[in-house]
Amino acid sequence: MSLKRKRLIVTGGGAAGFFCAINAARMAPDLEVWLLEKTGKLLSKVKVSGGGRCNVTHNAPDITYMTKRYPRGGNFVKKAFGHFFVPDTLQWYSDRGVKIKAEADGRMFPVTDDSQTIIDCLLREADKYLVNIKTNQEVSALERLPDGKWRLQLQGGQHMDADFVCIAAGGYAQAGKFHWLEQTGHSIVPPAPSLFTFNMPGNPVTSLMGVASEASVKIAGTKLQQQGPLLITHWGMSGPAILRLSAWGARELQDLQYTFTTIVNWVPSYNENSLREEWPALRMELGKQKIHNRNPFQLPQRLWQFLLQQAGINEEMRWADVPSKEQNKLQKLLVGMEFPVKGKTTFKEEFVTCGGITLSEIDPNTMESRIAPGLFFAGEVMDVDGVTGGFNFQHAWTSGFIAAKTISTR
Repeated sequence: MSLKRKRLIVTGGGAAGFFCAINAARMAPDLEVWLLEKTGKLLSKVKVSGGGRCNVTHNAPDITYMTKRYPRGGNFVKKAFGHFFVPDTLQWYSDRGVKIKAEADGRMFPVTDDSQTIIDCLLREADKYLVNIKTNQEVSALERLPDGKWRLQLQGGQHMDADFVCIAAGGYAQAGKFHWLEQTGHSIVPPAPSLFTFNMPGNPVTSLMGVASEASVKIAGTKLQQQGPLLITHWGMSGPAILRLSAWGARELQDLQYTFTTIVNWVPSYNENSLREEWPALRMELGKQKIHNRNPFQLPQRLWQFLLQQAGINEEMRWADVPSKEQNKLQKLLVGMEFPVKGKTTFKEEFVTCGGITLSEIDPNTMESRIAPGLFFAGEVMDVDGVTGGFNFQHAWTSGFIAAKTISTR
């Protein structure tokens, strides 16, 4: 007589949930695996990530480099990456016919430049290993039964029982949404948005929408600072420098209710002193030339003309003729232009929250709860979040794989 099969239920049909379900089903053929997704769509973030190309992971030279890209959870992922890291992700996809390439900035995409390639691969694996997938199944409560199994109450009054549960429900924007997980004895770090762009309503800089430039960006009154490409948009500012700033400052900027001053240095190789020192030499060299024609800082032309206007300098003026008051103003604008920020905008559809299950309550080597045996976590539901560039997906693959491997040995 055959023993009754053990059952794993994974909640959440995103990257982490899929990776847990398909790997558990593959490594433990006797395990009955169910994947429940509360919406009607599977892998929706995979679909839109990287502008529809899917930024699978990041081309990191080593674990230490990688862990410095997580504003929250760096020590946790450092341990987890010891079990499943970037080369393992690349090998996993390569074994299934999906080749992945690295771009100059370290982001990695399928060679097809199409997120559907990743989605199709994950769906094929689910099919191959007979994962039972149910959409529009929201879990409303989770309770431990006297025999040690878990009971998941679903919206609509039905329930399902399981030997193992892996929560891969993603990040919640409101703390109240975590209520069903708090019932298991876990504590929640309140959520805050991360990876957002800065709104600058009515600021004349928005007339430069589409202009991108390397810049160093600070938040006044804080220690927050980042350097990288900055993109001016019709609502304010975006681009890697701003997104990284929003991730590292997620909590502080939430406390400021997204009303603060951003200070931009458009020439990050200079500070106020070094620019002032070099200025006479620039004036000497460019003296006879019209100032709008000769921009010695390699700034985009539209940005340079905007800065001249803001400094009150007539574009037809020669470098040698600019009065010292306007020169001083231009120097200040180049190295420390202030922009009031009021509000934020989600970056494309790549909504990420910081906050979630407190990491001290999860074993990074197994992804199992330290409080409730048989309960596992994967992905963004934990208090881990990375900056933009493939880091959040790598955490999803890693945590999903570790949970699957642990469950498959039980």
